[in-house]
Amino acid sequence: LASYDSSPKINPQFTTDSFTILTTIDLEKIKIEFGTPTFVYDEQILRSNAKEVMSFPHEFGLFPRYAMKSAPTAAILRIFNQEGLGIDASSVHEVERAIRSGFGTELISLSTQELAEDIKYFAQDGVKVNLCSLNQIHRFASLTKGQKIGLRFNPGMGSGGTNRTNVGGPSSSFGIWKEDIGEAKRLCKEYGLKVERIHTHIGSGSDPEIWKKVASMSLDIVSQFPSVHTLNLGGGYKVARMPDERATNLQEIGEPVRKLFIEFEKETARKLKLEIEPGTFLLAHACSLVSTIQDVTTTGKDGYRFLKLNTGMTEILRPSLYGAQHPIFVVPEPGQESFREQCPQVIVGHCCESGDLLTPAPGDPEALAPRLLPRGEIDDICVIEGAGAYCSSMSAKNYNSFPEAAEVLKKTDGTLAFIRKRQTFDQLIENEVVP
Repeated sequence: LASYDSSPKINPQFTTDSFTILTTIDLEKIKIEFGTPTFVYDEQILRSNAKEVMSFPHEFGLFPRYAMKSAPTAAILRIFNQEGLGIDASSVHEVERAIRSGFGTELISLSTQELAEDIKYFAQDGVKVNLCSLNQIHRFASLTKGQKIGLRFNPGMGSGGTNRTNVGGPSSSFGIWKEDIGEAKRLCKEYGLKVERIHTHIGSGSDPEIWKKVASMSLDIVSQFPSVHTLNLGGGYKVARMPDERATNLQEIGEPVRKLFIEFEKETARKLKLEIEPGTFLLAHACSLVSTIQDVTTTGKDGYRFLKLNTGMTEILRPSLYGAQHPIFVVPEPGQESFREQCPQVIVGHCCESGDLLTPAPGDPEALAPRLLPRGEIDDICVIEGAGAYCSSMSAKNYNSFPEAAEVLKKTDGTLAFIRKRQTFDQLIENEVVP
C-alpha cells in the first residue's frame, strides 16, 4: 500500500509554523467559542491573492471574475467585491447570491449547465450570459430577444489532474464543440443575437505551453466572430497543496497569452479584453478546516491505526471524490507535543460510508495511504489545510443527517468572527412535510 508522508519532511514535530493561518491560541479559541468542525478563512490571504490575480499579464484590459462556486459565502464575496473582482456564476441561484452580497448585475457573468427561465430577467438587468450549447442558444432566444451574448466553446483540448477536473476535449460536456462553430454562428444570426464574448475553460493545470496553445485555439475562434471584444480563458490555476505538487505561476502562464493578444491585434486591428475566472487560486490556501479526533481504532499488526474525525465528506469531499491530497496536522493537547511519537495513521471521517476517507493514495480515492503524524488521541485537534476551495461548497451536505459546519473569518486584525453559523438540527429538517 502507498505511503504518503506529508509533514515529516517539512516539520518532524508539530510547531505553530506548521500552519498557514492559525496559531495554537487560535485553535483553542475556535474549539471553545465556535466548536468543531469549522472552516476558518484568513482575510489577509484572501485580499493578497485577489491583488495577485489583478496583476495577471494583459495588454488591452483585464477583468478577473471570482468563480464563486468554489466558496459562495457572502462575506467572502464581499471581500472580493471590495478588491475589484467580478463574478463567474454557474447557476441562476449563484447570480442571486452574488446580487444579495452586493455585486451589481453588470459585474456578473453566468456560464451554466442548466439555463433556467429566470435568466431572462437577469439578462435584462445586465448579467452577462455565456451560452454553453446549441440548445441553450435556442432556449435563450425563446426567452428574450435581441440580446448581446457570449458563447462558451470546447476547443477540443483539456487539462486536469484527473478526468474529473478536466473540462475540455471530447470527454467533456462543457461548451459548444469546436466543430459546431458554424451552426452556432448561423443560429445567432437567425435569432438576432450579437456575440460579444467568447469563453473557453479547459480545467486545472499549470503547464504554460498548454495555456498558450489553448489561448491560440481560442483566438482562432474569436477571429470568426467580428463583433467579439472579450475573450474569457476561464480559471483552473492549480495550487500546490502538497510538497510534491507544482503550482501555477500566473506571470509565467500569462505572459505568452499577453503576447498572443498583441499578435492578434496586429493581424486584425482588434484589441481584445481578457477575462479570467480563478477560484482555487484565490481560496485554497486561505482556509483550514479545524476538526476534533472523536475516536481511534486499529485493525491489528497487519492493519492500520485509524483516526476518526468529527468531520469528513460532509465538509470535504475532494479526497473521496478523486483522491485529492490535503496537508493534515494532528495537534496534541497543550504540553503533550513532546510525548507523542510519530506513526503511520489513516484519517477517516464520521460518516457511515467506506468512502469517507481523508488520506487516500494520490489520485486513487479507493486506496489507503497512511500519513506519518504525531500519534493522535481522542479530543486532539486535527487541522486539514488547503480547504478553502470546493470544500464548504462541494460536500455531501447533511449525509447521515450531520448539520452543516460553521464558517469563521480570521480578520486582518487577528480577531475571529462567524461568517456562517453552524446549522441547527431544526434547520436541517425544516422543509420536510409529512402528508
